[in-house]
Amino acid sequence: MSKPMNSHNDIVLRASHIAKVYDEGDLKTDVLADVSFTLKRGETLAIVGASGSGKSTLLHIIGGLDTLTRGEVEVEGQNLSSLSDADRGRVRNRSMGFIYQFHHLLPEFTALENVCMPLLIRGVGIAEAERQATALLGRVGLSQRLHHKPGELSGGERQRCAVARALVTRPAVVLGDEPTGNLDESNAAQVYDLMLELNREIGTSFILVTHDNRLAARMDRTLELHNGSLVEKVHA
Repeated sequence: MSKPMNSHNDIVLRASHIAKVYDEGDLKTDVLADVSFTLKRGETLAIVGASGSGKSTLLHIIGGLDTLTRGEVEVEGQNLSSLSDADRGRVRNRSMGFIYQFHHLLPEFTALENVCMPLLIRGVGIAEAERQATALLGRVGLSQRLHHKPGELSGGERQRCAVARALVTRPAVVLGDEPTGNLDESNAAQVYDLMLELNREIGTSFILVTHDNRLAARMDRTLELHNGSLVEKVHA
């Protein structure tokens, strides 16, 4: 049953007045000025903007991978800035998944082993981790590629494996940084279709940084990063 829209539990991520300033001696660069938004459970959000506008920086701050100068990020009620590195890592493992333009699969491990890793880090037993990873790899069309290493997979297969790895822990939110930017148009569309299908099935929220306005238009909302602030874009 869906939660009422005004339920506090309906908000999985809250960014409040985020600012990021790079300070190098006398040179100060304001990358993010005052960024605030909320993300509801199961919602899909695209962040667009010119190259160098700070989209990836914002995503890294949201994911607890970079520090902010001012502001707060809450993930399922946890303020990332107030946590130790170890606790922040636990929040990432429990509540977040990550997909990058380049898959970042570990080359010496098979597809199955790569997808198992977030579960093993969480403390899930090997047999159960393999069961869950096998099921999800089948869901993304890689049943015949379980024991292939990344170098033996096509670009589209590697990215589908990365999607499975991001979703295997059923996180509250998945952050994607140009997750289809390294794929041709056909493979990009297939990976997007897959992410939106799994979003509907699992209920995971997505925040995707993308330069592709056609793909952004398929998300529930689009925010444009301009001059360090976010502006809501209305889909035509």
